[in-house]
Amino acid sequence: MSKKCQVTKKRPQRGKSYSIRGIAKKKKGIGLNITGSIKRRFLPNLVKKRFWFAEENRFITLRLSTSAMRTIDKKGLSSVVKNLRASGQKV
Repeated sequence: MSKKCQVTKKRPQRGKSYSIRGIAKKKKGIGLNITGSIKRRFLPNLVKKRFWFAEENRFITLRLSTSAMRTIDKKGLSSVVKNLRASGQKV
């Protein structure tokens, strides 16, 4: 299963992690220097969640980011499911 939110389409992003040495100029040092950079991935905060879908009288399991759960609270589950089905996803 891919690491992708079904509602917001969030997926892993690439970035870098930096190794830093030195003393900051604020603390009367010579400054901070980057001594190395490593590639890394920023993963979305995904949760597998069951919702009761009252219109069809059944549970629906979705793989969501936590921000998508807030979207469902705001818009309502029925409108989110309608948009998912319009985009071609099986729910």
